Amino acid sequence: MDMRKRIYYHFPKRDIHFEQKYRYYEDLPYLVRTMAGLDGVREMFTMESPDRERYTVKAKREIATYIVENNLDFARLSPANVDAVLVGIESDGMLDFKISLKYSRLDEKYKMIASTGDDYLVRMHLDGDLLTLAVHLSSGPGRTECRQVVDGIVEALRQGTT
Repeated sequence: MDMRKRIYYHFPKRDIHFEQKYRYYEDLPYLVRTMAGLDGVREMFTMESPDRERYTVKAKREIATYIVENNLDFARLSPANVDAVLVGIESDGMLDFKISLKYSRLDEKYKMIASTGDDYLVRMHLDGDLLTLAVHLSSGPGRTECRQVVDGIVEALRQGTT
């Protein structure tokens, strides 16, 4: 697939919620493998209670990772299909992803309650050894800050999660 088909047509040009630049010494295929490794990851975190003000609860966050294809659609990106997705991806350039976070928590009777999830658009631009990550919250209440989404990606890259 052509690299320019991996740029999301509707990615906001001005309404970026978080952008950060990093030194990065790998290539885009490694980055795509790392993003695929994030798919299906579950982690515990603390969030504000949706039904009680100024009250925090322990919740579970599940990550679903998507990569853009044909400039308009997102396809699931997982370790199972990453080799097929890597066809045509060059060593540097620009790629767009969508990170969907699903939240759930236990109530006082230990019954699982799902909460509204968040969808983030993530643009990664690799130019030489400079990686720029731009994040936009496209839907949801923003229970996870855009900065935390980038921190999770950077930590996965540092750990070599592929």
